[in-house]
Amino acid sequence: MAHGNLSTEEIERASKLLSAQDKAVALFGEIERDLTHWHKRVIRSGPNTLSPFSDNPPDRVIQPDDILVVDLGPVFEAWEADFGRTFVLGDDPIKKKLRDALEPIWNTVKAKYRENPDMTGDELYNISCQVAKQEGWDFGADIAGHLVGSFPHERIPRDRVSLYIVKGNNDSMGLSGRDGFKRHWILEIHLHDRARGFGGFYEQLLTVD
Repeated sequence: MAHGNLSTEEIERASKLLSAQDKAVALFGEIERDLTHWHKRVIRSGPNTLSPFSDNPPDRVIQPDDILVVDLGPVFEAWEADFGRTFVLGDDPIKKKLRDALEPIWNTVKAKYRENPDMTGDELYNISCQVAKQEGWDFGADIAGHLVGSFPHERIPRDRVSLYIVKGNNDSMGLSGRDGFKRHWILEIHLHDRARGFGGFYEQLLTVD
């Protein structure tokens, strides 16, 4: 993260967020060694990977050639990490292609955000959809990310716009929070292959490197 003219406290806050994400990365390393031992609500496979986060799809037995999405939001020392990855268990070339497209698309969208970090959530959502389409995929969610911070991060009851990277959020993503500190964002990339009945997911911190 470029520190520029940030205060010592701002730099420390960003550092704590990055530390929480690093711990989530280590946690995902454990998951990758033994995927099937985690709660069904944070692991979805096959057609369930098309379900939005708010849904609770029925239990499904993981198949040998399955695709899996894992989405966890652990809290480490009062700092939130929100981290998502996609795994392919077999050799299906289309599933691997989708999985392998996620991180490059995430990086492309991040680069476009970095060109204008004061863009609105609406603008970044549209960029996410456009980049996915250019790469031959459907963007599979109605949001492309959200705020993250110290637990619990800034919330307004039933607010599904101003705290999200979503259509209709016309606020600058560079605005400070109600506490006066820089707000930090998670970027989510959801890719769907609806014709074949599966999707993939990749998320992590957008505003801290």
